[in-house]
Amino acid sequence: MLQGWIQIALTLLIVVVITPFFGRYMARVFLGQRTFLDSVLHPLDQVILSLSGVRIQEGMTGWQYARAMLYSNLTMLVFIYLIFMLQGGLPFNPTGLTAPSWDLALHTAISFVTNTNQQHYSGETTYSYFSQFAALGFMMFTSAATGIAVAIAFIRGLTGRPLGNFYVDLIQSITRILLPISIVGAIVLMAAGIPETLAGPAIIPTLENPGISQAIARGPVAHYEIIKELGENGGGFFGINSAHPFENPNGFTNLIELVAILSIPTSLIITYGIFANNLKQAWLVYSIPFAILVIFIIITAIGEYQGNSAVNALLGSEAPNLEGKEVRFGWAQSALFAVFTTASMCGAVNSLHDSFMPTGGFVTLSNMFLQIVFGGQGTGTAYLFAYLILAVFVTGLMVGRTPEFLGRKIEKREVVLASFLILLVHPIAILIPSAMTLAFPEQLAGISNPGFHGLSQVIYEYASAAANNGSGFEGLGDATLWWNLSTSFSLLAGRYIPIVSLLLLADSMSRKQPVPATAGTLRTDTGLFTGVTAGVILILGALTFFPVLALGPVAEAFQILKGIG
Repeated sequence: MLQGWIQIALTLLIVVVITPFFGRYMARVFLGQRTFLDSVLHPLDQVILSLSGVRIQEGMTGWQYARAMLYSNLTMLVFIYLIFMLQGGLPFNPTGLTAPSWDLALHTAISFVTNTNQQHYSGETTYSYFSQFAALGFMMFTSAATGIAVAIAFIRGLTGRPLGNFYVDLIQSITRILLPISIVGAIVLMAAGIPETLAGPAIIPTLENPGISQAIARGPVAHYEIIKELGENGGGFFGINSAHPFENPNGFTNLIELVAILSIPTSLIITYGIFANNLKQAWLVYSIPFAILVIFIIITAIGEYQGNSAVNALLGSEAPNLEGKEVRFGWAQSALFAVFTTASMCGAVNSLHDSFMPTGGFVTLSNMFLQIVFGGQGTGTAYLFAYLILAVFVTGLMVGRTPEFLGRKIEKREVVLASFLILLVHPIAILIPSAMTLAFPEQLAGISNPGFHGLSQVIYEYASAAANNGSGFEGLGDATLWWNLSTSFSLLAGRYIPIVSLLLLADSMSRKQPVPATAGTLRTDTGLFTGVTAGVILILGALTFFPVLALGPVAEAFQILKGIG
């Protein structure tokens, strides 16, 4: 037990230690300051920008930034959809895979362009090597870079700067952040035992009967794996994702992947602090999701270590819940990975979330409902500050102070956009399709577990889609026309409506004239206000989604305590 807790503590310590260094580096990149990679990558940036016809100095308004993002994402969506449908005639297809069904290809394309990577397929038996690295791998870079670009534009707007140019931010996010780390990370993962090959499946005799052969899937996995985690993508090269020994063979690779998952979303908060010239506030804001993360890890880990009371009663002793887990990771690393991947909206898994205790189901669902612990690639940081704006407004009303943030007044437009973003879009994208699906459990849902757990399966799938997470309570029969199309709605609504709202909110803040602080100004860089913000986050999340949690994992937990489950 002690060893497991030490592993968890050391992983968290590594994440915290690298945060200020990475955050400062990203701030230098997007403030246009010199970095150690400039001499190598500046010519590459210039070539790409020159070929694309982008004017580097041309700034964009909120609507222009949003349109550029939407047009580019739509173009990439069509591009990768065509690759899927034509993969049977394209190269690097050693097993001769044909095109998937149109609805599965559409769902996959939407899922990857939205940085969700929700998979209703098994990677090694559905998509060729070419589709994996030219379509899916390509989108892992561009969708993650889109999120980072939006976060930087949002930070610029909050701090009174012009929003910048989407195309420049997109390219720099790839060339200065994602690509260099991915190259180094891929080399490290290859050295640690993850394959990187274009050779077909290995055909070898079985141990039980040398006369019978078996095919072992492999492929260009190492480079795919690092950007999967670093970009908070989550889609597995193989069907069982990071539980597969070719994606995550040992404790060292598991540590690399865990740190990569949280490195960018945690560091972006420090990047904000440098833009705002207020690192104190940045660290106070950082403490909110970090505290929630630690509490969620403790809840999940204790539940998995104690195991199922009904099973333990039959065994006559207490044993960890190891169902659906890889023995090489055990209860501690499985619980930590589950919390990290749903907190960050990465979606990669090294164990089966469907097999977790109800406390684990409660935590993973709560992470996707809140979206700020530490949230999606770039967008999680923006959501966090949208909550901050709501907290400023609410607190200002309560204590009679002027609602201001960074010297700019919070008025009706900002409150409406933040409220729309936090209180309406996310619940609609989850609860309405969930209600429709649960109304026809036999015809549409494909639930593999009865009762409360079955409800959690359905809610989890739509929460994962709307939050752009991508993980699932597997066991759900989701490879159907209904699931592919209905979750595509949640994918698109959960990605693009909030992003456009965030950009409009940032644009509105950037246009406001700063006002000098007075005795009536509410300070936002204090421990008291940070606590109020945390309360606003939890209250809004609880008010919106607690009934669902009560009918799902909470009810299931009481069922197990009564010895029914």
